[in-house]
Amino acid sequence: MSVLEVRDLSVRFGGHLAVGGVDLDVDAGRICGLIGPNGAGKTTTFNAICGVITPTSGTVTLDGRNVSRLSTHKRARVGIGRTFQRLEVFSSLTVRDNVRVGLEIRKGWSRGRTPTPAFLAGGADIAPADEIELILQRLHLVELADLPVGSLPTGQARLVELGRALAARPRVLLLDEPASGLDERETVDFGELLVDLSRAGLGILLVEHDISLVMRVCEHLSVLDFGQVIATGSPEQIRSNEAVLAAYLGSATGDEDLVDAAAIAEASVGHDNGNGIAYGAAPTPWTGPGGGGPT
Repeated sequence: MSVLEVRDLSVRFGGHLAVGGVDLDVDAGRICGLIGPNGAGKTTTFNAICGVITPTSGTVTLDGRNVSRLSTHKRARVGIGRTFQRLEVFSSLTVRDNVRVGLEIRKGWSRGRTPTPAFLAGGADIAPADEIELILQRLHLVELADLPVGSLPTGQARLVELGRALAARPRVLLLDEPASGLDERETVDFGELLVDLSRAGLGILLVEHDISLVMRVCEHLSVLDFGQVIATGSPEQIRSNEAVLAAYLGSATGDEDLVDAAAIAEASVGHDNGNGIAYGAAPTPWTGPGGGGPT
């Protein structure tokens, strides 16, 4: 059963149909991509899923529960996490305090202390301060933890935004162009991180224009054009879909990106995302208070 189900989602702004009849499914432990040209309706779809805007029609279901009538903050409480196309961080706060914000907000609505999710500490029962440090470790932000986020490059600031989202312990995570501002090596590392998180049970819906990244990490893709889903399928199916090539990838660009991505990935060793791309070794298990580690 999908952790997130979107059915017949439509959004109108006056007489303009921005999103029309979109269906999406995201399973736990799976990375799904939502791609398409600028203006296709990807961020609008995210906004409707999260409750930022009210759709004209359609339903959003999380773990079998219809959350379509819930407000944005209540959807976050039940497990819909999100990062933004336009970077949203507290620039005057340190990296550590930005992550702490997510954790403190979660503590405000959480009933009692619960085991840390598998995608963070393999279900170990660790203290809040240790959970913050674990997130910083997973995102390679420990050395930057005491710096104000406003002093960081955009790519690193995006990782901080991701860390804050993870601190809220989402069931499904919506990422809106998270690789923007990352260089080539950082993008490869980021892809490894996403695969690690998904393998530990987190469902991820990814909007991204870096097609090489998308094709490496996603198991399933949906393609939007003018607010309509024009194709769904595996990366291999999307790569050869004529409608997608005409609307978005182009006749050559998609193949060139995939060749470049494969060349980068061949330099790494480790697990495979199911699309023939190998990634580096899994992260070091958590060995701090609470014991245990990702399995």
